[in-house]
Amino acid sequence: MKTDVVVLGAGIVGISSAIHLARRGKSVVLVDRRGPGEETSYGNAGLIQREGVFPYGFPHDFGALFRYALNNTIDASYHFRALPSLVPFLARYWWHSGFTQHQRIAHLYAPLIENSIAEHSDLIDASGASDLIRKDGWMKVFRTEKERDAAYKDAEKLSAGFGVNHQKLSTSELKTIEPSIQVELAGGLRWIDPWSIRDPHSLNKAYLGYFQSLGGRLVSGDAATLEHILEGAGWRVATPEGPLETREVVVALGPWADTVTRKLGYHFPLAVKRGYHMHYGTKDGAQLNNWVLDAEMGYFLAPMLRGIRLTTGAEFALRDAPKTPVQLTRAERVAREFFPLAERRDEEPWLGARPCTPDMMPIIGKAPRHEGLWFAFGHAHHGMTLGPVTGRALAEAMTGEKTVIDLAPYRPERFLA
Repeated sequence: MKTDVVVLGAGIVGISSAIHLARRGKSVVLVDRRGPGEETSYGNAGLIQREGVFPYGFPHDFGALFRYALNNTIDASYHFRALPSLVPFLARYWWHSGFTQHQRIAHLYAPLIENSIAEHSDLIDASGASDLIRKDGWMKVFRTEKERDAAYKDAEKLSAGFGVNHQKLSTSELKTIEPSIQVELAGGLRWIDPWSIRDPHSLNKAYLGYFQSLGGRLVSGDAATLEHILEGAGWRVATPEGPLETREVVVALGPWADTVTRKLGYHFPLAVKRGYHMHYGTKDGAQLNNWVLDAEMGYFLAPMLRGIRLTTGAEFALRDAPKTPVQLTRAERVAREFFPLAERRDEEPWLGARPCTPDMMPIIGKAPRHEGLWFAFGHAHHGMTLGPVTGRALAEAMTGEKTVIDLAPYRPERFLA
């Protein structure tokens, strides 16, 4: 079996890449060991974060570092046994998160974020998925005036520097907007431009359906079987249907990218931030009308189709370590005081792994030492946001077109000696 392009990984980045290649007349096969969007793209807060110009950095203030060191917070946790493996990555991550470096990274990152809504809109329309989308932003709410005022200042700077729109909300306005919230709040901040997704998994499946309408195929397979066919200057991957041969391969495997890249001699400093979610019913007819971040507590509530989704912050651990949903337990306790959550609707907490680079930017572009090998991974917290723009830019690069954004800041070579 032969095809023009094999895309390894059927998450949002892989599906989006496959769509844009198929639109350009390529025969494309998506290969994944699971169904579409069933790994990292499945569990997230469901946001297309147009405001997310500054990727999530590592804190530099002593108070936050001390708090995280105690390892008892909702927004961050770590496995002691993983620290020896993670320290080199964390040191580089901390350095890139310094003020000067973070400012520089934001300006390099901005073109990706700026195109996120438009590129999702294109695929949403093409796949008939508009019923899964809300276009009214999301909210941070604050328990103290100090945190509220600091967030307002940051929002004003972001609006001035990058054209991101926001609205400040008083305590009384919050009570009108979200009458079921049970705690006293000092105010809120609505990011106006982002869109939200009522079921990220369903959106992935809708995009896959559109890809298949373009003639694309999804087949089961293990990306780790990828091999370079030296005599044919191509690539081969094993599938239950037999060997699949292609001249070009896209590695869009998120946190599993190293299963392919390492054996080909590419040693990227890729780590994971793991995260958990759980869905809940509500008590006494309570409604959550917005996607809400309880900013000082570090958890998120989202009104999904399956119920209220509670998501946690970052767990620093080895990718394949067993689940330790202690952050979810901590968050649930606080969230039940914040909002009248009822029964759990999932049999067990969902766990996903966000693929992270130390400079907080994805790896997108041609592999420097192999013909026909392309990379698209490392999107950290913004995989759902950046999938479609990444897919378009990568497909343009692969077909020799002018890319919608300059891919130079995300080139793989920046991490390779």
